[in-house]
Amino acid sequence: MNDINTLRRDDAENRQSGATSMVALSTSSVYPEKTSSGFELAANLGYDGIELMVGIDPSASDVDAMVSLQQYHQVSVVSVHAPCLLVTTGTWGRDPWEKLQRSGEAAQRLGADVVVVHPPFRWQRDYATGFVDGIRRLNQESGVTFAVENMYPWRTPGVPFQAYMPSWDPTELDYEFLTLDLSHASTAQQQSLTYVEKWGDRLKHVHLTDGAGSLKDEHLLPGEGDQRAFALLEELSRRSFSGHIVLEVNTRRQRSRAEREEVLGGCLADMRRHLRIGAPGSESAQ
Repeated sequence: MNDINTLRRDDAENRQSGATSMVALSTSSVYPEKTSSGFELAANLGYDGIELMVGIDPSASDVDAMVSLQQYHQVSVVSVHAPCLLVTTGTWGRDPWEKLQRSGEAAQRLGADVVVVHPPFRWQRDYATGFVDGIRRLNQESGVTFAVENMYPWRTPGVPFQAYMPSWDPTELDYEFLTLDLSHASTAQQQSLTYVEKWGDRLKHVHLTDGAGSLKDEHLLPGEGDQRAFALLEELSRRSFSGHIVLEVNTRRQRSRAEREEVLGGCLADMRRHLRIGAPGSESAQ
């Protein structure tokens, strides 16, 4: 097992090398531990901040409690993931626009500048009909950035089911800001580097993870799947990407806090190293 102090020292060296993006930890990456563990591990391991996933752990929807955790651990909240999942149907009301409004308010209280949002489910017809225009209004009026995330068709052994409206792929839609999720790209049988090329300056936020192209959304560790996750980091660095890069992975395979801490610390060191490699003026770029 890597010594945690060694991971912190390597982190410090990588941060001094010039990567400009903030590297954050999604609180979903510590599940089945609680949101409070996400704050604690992010602070202990030296992440630049966290993304607050709202709704899976009920405590995450208590903004007062999240402010207290933030102050106690002295860790930045860089983004808020709105409660858009099937399991968060009742979080912050049933009205999807109210959920987004409250997500923006939570982001402002916590000092975050990005809200991650999924496109509507196809059965949310009224919401879906005005979704593109509504997101544009939120970006104009809310004071925070709402970045729509790429999703995927629900694949079955038969015909894929188009669960999201207006589309699971935001590329051709009139969204100003986008969130790239590598696991979602894999499930959709797309390549994340292609999205980076197509989206250009619309790319605002990244969920770094991986997938092996299976029927389900896997959220593997970076490098375990088919998305060339580390090459993507180097490309973002070459492009001087200044948005947030959030580790959003499944660590349920880890059987203890110590194992989870080792994995998340190793991912952080890898992320910073590859961001440095891609930086203009770095050894590999010369």
